Amino acid sequence: MSGTLTPPARRTPPGVFVALVLTLAIGWLVVTIDGGRLFSLPTTVSLLHVATGLGIVAVGQTLVVIGGSLDLSVAYVVSLSTLVTAEAMAGDDAALLPAIGLTLAVSAAIGLVNGLLVTAARINPFIATVGVGLLLKGYLDNGYDGPAGKTAPALVQGLGYQRVGPVPLAFLLLLAVAAAAWFVLARTRLGHHLIAVGGDPEVARLSGVRGSRVLVTAHVLCGLCAGLAGVYLASRLGAGAPRVGTEGLYDLESIAAVVLGGTALAGGRGGVVGTVGGVLLLASIDAVFNQLDVDVFFKQVIRGVIIIAAVAVYARRATRKAS
Repeated sequence: MSGTLTPPARRTPPGVFVALVLTLAIGWLVVTIDGGRLFSLPTTVSLLHVATGLGIVAVGQTLVVIGGSLDLSVAYVVSLSTLVTAEAMAGDDAALLPAIGLTLAVSAAIGLVNGLLVTAARINPFIATVGVGLLLKGYLDNGYDGPAGKTAPALVQGLGYQRVGPVPLAFLLLLAVAAAAWFVLARTRLGHHLIAVGGDPEVARLSGVRGSRVLVTAHVLCGLCAGLAGVYLASRLGAGAPRVGTEGLYDLESIAAVVLGGTALAGGRGGVVGTVGGVLLLASIDAVFNQLDVDVFFKQVIRGVIIIAAVAVYARRATRKAS
């Protein structure tokens, strides 16, 4: 049984990066013909900022999906986190660290609730996390009509707008979070157990893995990532925004990035490197469409087609391997 705890080879699926390169190449050509500049400094910076918020959420989503679960409350956790951050800071730099600590504690607590509902109460992850999300939505809708609080100037100037050359400081934060998640999956017992639970919960249980504890931990980490994304968005907006998470579609978009990156929705296979590639692909498509002033409805249609095609390709690969 011990062999079941050895994680499978995590070679990053090359498809998402090939698609990324092709998207950027074709996008550059089309935008250039249209008279625009895809790789200008403002466009590049904007693309990386878009990727940062979604990417941090998607890294957390990757962990729960690999474990055979998912989290559809993340969009509301992101919105709530911006409000907790901005209201706790109240524009005071001295309150920066305590406010971030409070935000992460709140988001981790929500992740803990999600994990306990899925494991202890044995509620389907879709139902459990949608239910928690609706509870948060009710609180946000009743408590806030618009922006609230004020983000500390130091956070706005640093995480929100500071760059290292053309690369926003916040994007380096995304890379650090992704690297930490990769290390957890590839080099720790938690990561190995998470993959085992996602691959076959019963075999993992017979091998001595405490599946409930592993899944709860994954949900807590997912909540932390959503909270951190909320801190980042608060630094960009300068205040808390009760609908920024849902307007950004961080729940569905994060799952889309995970799928595009090659992580199996059934669990047990995938990784954060592919997820980052999926995030960059979605952000690149946004950048190209924004340059071309493409209709919002048409943009979502194209996104849907890309996601469906990716799922079809990965499903066919899985079927071939199984046969």
